[in-house]
Amino acid sequence: MDRRTFLTLVGAGAAGVALASCTGGGGPPAPERPWTPRTPVRIPDELHPDDGTFPLTVQRGSTEILPGTTTQTWGVNGSYLGPTLRLRTRDRVTMHVTNGVDEVTTMHWHGMLLPARMDGGPHQPIEPGHTWSPSWTVDNRASTLWYHPHPDGETARQVFNGVAGMIIIDDDDTDALDLPHDYGIDDIPCILQDRTIEDDGEMPFDTVPNFGQMGTDVLVNGTLGAYLELTRTIVRFRLLNGSNARLYNVGFADDREFTLIATGQGLMSKPARLSRFALGPAERAEIVVAFEPGERVRMTTTSGSERIDQGDLSIMEIRVGDDAQPGTPPPAELPGPAPLVPSAGARVRTFKLQGHDSINGEEMDMSRIDEVVPAGALEIWEVENTVYSHNFHIHGCDFTVLDRNGKPPEPWEAGRKDTVHLPDKSVVRVAVQFRDYTDPAAPYMYHCHILRHEDAGMMGQFLVVEPGTEDSVPRVLPAG
Repeated sequence: MDRRTFLTLVGAGAAGVALASCTGGGGPPAPERPWTPRTPVRIPDELHPDDGTFPLTVQRGSTEILPGTTTQTWGVNGSYLGPTLRLRTRDRVTMHVTNGVDEVTTMHWHGMLLPARMDGGPHQPIEPGHTWSPSWTVDNRASTLWYHPHPDGETARQVFNGVAGMIIIDDDDTDALDLPHDYGIDDIPCILQDRTIEDDGEMPFDTVPNFGQMGTDVLVNGTLGAYLELTRTIVRFRLLNGSNARLYNVGFADDREFTLIATGQGLMSKPARLSRFALGPAERAEIVVAFEPGERVRMTTTSGSERIDQGDLSIMEIRVGDDAQPGTPPPAELPGPAPLVPSAGARVRTFKLQGHDSINGEEMDMSRIDEVVPAGALEIWEVENTVYSHNFHIHGCDFTVLDRNGKPPEPWEAGRKDTVHLPDKSVVRVAVQFRDYTDPAAPYMYHCHILRHEDAGMMGQFLVVEPGTEDSVPRVLPAG
């Protein structure tokens, strides 16, 4: 039995119907261990070498997640997760990624606008003991991205083991804004992951039908039962959903309002005032929150109507010092780009997400090119989800959500994105802006970012080529 057949059989027993109850529908059980804020949240080290050269080593290790125990984990330059990579728009960067584990891996720069050969997808494997050194000029505006493995069929387990990290890109526009920007002080990276940590420290790869790994404990930057002590009252949280499948409905226990200032591809043009919002797998958001000196409040996720967002769970406790210094609320307008508006004659491509292992009726084939796009095109991609929850990610581009089931998107989706969540049996249309990185033989990926689905074959690939050459490009990649 091959891997994809096995994965199909594992998920075959459950129907893809969303249930509002947190006790039904195949979701993880409620946590048995009471949530206690007992560990200061870990703030990943920043890595920003002056010469733009980033040494990154994927390695095995052991980590104390549950106090007094050790958990076998993977990480980058450490035992679990990796450093925050600090980049700047227009800088030339080189990543030296060394594979220190005993199986093939890759390193994908999720959300980065770069040539396909530098993208780190399944076509750029790194053999054990080898180093891959992609180099590119940073083309993204200021934003919060991330990096993680992307090997064909093995992404879910390697990300679950702990290979992931945040990328922060700065630019001149954000430098000029009066936004919280002191890393780890009032600008807080938060990598959210759900795991189940057993009493002996073991971290089983728990799976539920259709969706794969789901856990009952929420880790923030690898910290279980995290709390954050603040010395400022106005704080920016950079939120990254690094979970394999879970959808977070992020807010605070007292339902306070906060300001959403950025989505996955950077700042919005107009901030949105919210008290809770949905953050699907692989999505990022930046929020600015006002606190009062001396108060304590929990960041939480609440149960929703999909099987991947069940459970009212605590994420982190915020503890504000009695003498916390005041700050400035975010401005009413931001220098984010306007929404993309396709022309009346824009090319429309349609994608149907079926089951957990196919798009438009076909599983991923590393040798097959599914779409060919002219460089610089602004297209409409219409994605139909025919079953249960999915998340759609497109490499090497950004997009604007045009509508959901024919209706305008929610306020938290007004900014540029590269990943979009699709609830059960829904249709989303996005306006996709492609760049000018052409290569007739190196594809980009599009896929569901529920990682079990990606591994099972819910992925396709496309080429970006010189305009006018689309019909002459081979649709089969050469072997090797």
